[in-house]
Amino acid sequence: MLTADLARSRTTGEEVRPLFIDPDEKRYRQTARELIDLFDAHLGKPKGDLEDAIDELTIADTDYKIIQGLAKLLRDESEFETVAPMEPHEIRQRLFEKANDRYPIVRQPTLGEDTQKLEVYSAVADELGISLEECYTGMYADLERNKRLVRFGNRVHEGYGDDESGSSTTQLTGQSNDRYREDDITVDWLLDRYNLALAQAVLYDATEMRIRVWDHFGTVFSYVKLFGLMHRIYPIDAEGERVVGTDRARGYEAVLDGPASLFSQTRKYGIRLANFLPTLPLCDRWEMEAAIADDEAVSQTRTLALDHTDSLSSHYSSGDEFDSDVERTLADKWERANTDWKLVREDDVLDLGEEVMLPDFAVEHPDGRRAILEIMGFWTPEYLDEKLSKIRDADVDNLVVAVSERLDCAEEDFGETADRVLWFKSGIHVYDVVELVEEYAVSVSNDPNTSEAA
Repeated sequence: MLTADLARSRTTGEEVRPLFIDPDEKRYRQTARELIDLFDAHLGKPKGDLEDAIDELTIADTDYKIIQGLAKLLRDESEFETVAPMEPHEIRQRLFEKANDRYPIVRQPTLGEDTQKLEVYSAVADELGISLEECYTGMYADLERNKRLVRFGNRVHEGYGDDESGSSTTQLTGQSNDRYREDDITVDWLLDRYNLALAQAVLYDATEMRIRVWDHFGTVFSYVKLFGLMHRIYPIDAEGERVVGTDRARGYEAVLDGPASLFSQTRKYGIRLANFLPTLPLCDRWEMEAAIADDEAVSQTRTLALDHTDSLSSHYSSGDEFDSDVERTLADKWERANTDWKLVREDDVLDLGEEVMLPDFAVEHPDGRRAILEIMGFWTPEYLDEKLSKIRDADVDNLVVAVSERLDCAEEDFGETADRVLWFKSGIHVYDVVELVEEYAVSVSNDPNTSEAA
């Protein structure tokens, strides 16, 4: 994503709008092409050389923020590493020790300038079994400017590792990688990604996001859970108005809390909301409104409004394998467990009247029995109260709940569902879940309480 200093937006009255560029405009396409070619040409070369080339391109153009913003996105698709025949600190230590009684060593000596310098470098190179050039370049190879561009998109510098995945990746969160659908970094990809990044940058200061989607519900709400976003979900009709009951629903509205409600105006949660935004363009029809904190007026917000007509593109996968750490660990454990029960991603919507609930997993047996598993692992006091209320209101006999002992709640808070609660400390044990679902699972034909969210 873009850093805050590279964001471009305009504020008009109570609204804020990213300053999108036209991906078809010739000058932007030319700039994008030149930048991609620069990164290609510098594969295997020092980072400092690449940065100098980007700066030269920036000086020759008046769109400083745009060029630097595009370059930032390309850096996100790059990998820089220290390339040296051995650890640079060991080369430095040997050189300093050898030069201690002879002559000070400079960073980039010239062979003809001083025979003593050459003698020191040559002696250390011989001792370490490396060439004289490797001794020169390796001495400070771990400085940021001297690190080498070893990977750009799918291209890997010869001699550096193997491309195991066959596709480039981008860091979504501290724990999760998202795999791109495209195999190559193209001009179209970069310009589309830039417009999306402009919108993401506005969301860094978001305090709340409201979304409405009319398709791809499972994908959207999987990403909601992946990024650990507090959420309340309501059924809506074709016009976006809330309705009672999923039988009348044509889509769903979700209210996602932001940093003001959880972290007292820090950007941590706003960045999560920004990371979530690329999910929405995976839908054919979607709307989003976000409240953006005003830097100049305390307790005041402005509105960012986007929808499918803004022609934003997503680089996220529309697959369904998106889990929090607790869920991912449980799924990994389940694959190794010796049980006939199967853990599957849940795509059903539990009808709670004016609201709905989307559980995390279903646990299914080959004989047709089925249970629904909800995991409670992150919270605010308000969110916890609402979650508990939902669980008490969910009249679903085969709903079981795994609850972290770190939450400020007790058995009595779950009402009649208390017997179906599994408490866990750091992780959920497979066989504890199996024991619980053995008791509460029902035959699929006897489970009329859910309606599928396709």
